Amino acid sequence: MQPSGRGYDHGVSTFSPDGRLYQVEYARESVKRGTTTVGLKFKEGVVLIVDKRISSKLILTDSIEKMYQIDDHIGMTTSGLVADARQLVDKARVQCQVNKMTYGDSIAITTLVKKMCDFMQSFTQYGGARPFGTALLIAGIDDDGIHLFETDPSGAYQSYQAGAIGRGRSTVIDHFESHWKLNMTKNAAIKLGLEALKESLEDDLNRETVEIAIVDSNGYQKLDRESTLKQLDRL
Repeated sequence: MQPSGRGYDHGVSTFSPDGRLYQVEYARESVKRGTTTVGLKFKEGVVLIVDKRISSKLILTDSIEKMYQIDDHIGMTTSGLVADARQLVDKARVQCQVNKMTYGDSIAITTLVKKMCDFMQSFTQYGGARPFGTALLIAGIDDDGIHLFETDPSGAYQSYQAGAIGRGRSTVIDHFESHWKLNMTKNAAIKLGLEALKESLEDDLNRETVEIAIVDSNGYQKLDRESTLKQLDRL
């Protein structure tokens, strides 16, 4: 028996009779297979935490990137196809530089997110391309406040107090809904994020593959290995 979607999953811009875009749904499945990434707001900024999940002890941990500085005031994490994510990271950095050169000021977080999602959406509407198989968590701080956005391969985006992408998203969101509080301290937010990440994993949390970044009024700051291990010791 042939699948019900057969014939409608070949064209990226072809709707099935029940209104579905199968290529977009397949791209979402790619995200669900990716490593779990979490982000949550605290009183002065946003915490981003990633687990890089190394598949072999022969791989150098530093050679795998899941967390990126986009501008002085913006950080981004990814889940899904790494090569697709790299293209979006480059695009985001260019958008920040274009805005700075054109207007002499740093780009607003919401403006960047909208531009990125418009770009992602265009790959769901025209032939000869496919959707990006990656989702993004974009964190930043600007004159409008503290921001945390989650994007979808369709080009949709939402703003969150605390969010996650990747295979453990549902577990992390459930944990945040029960424990996240407004105006948390930075250390409390980091601890909560690590607890949620640990709960979402089938195996123990690998201390060598966890990375933590903070975006606050001082800009984007990635914690060094010693500081990261100290935070992990608090679990």
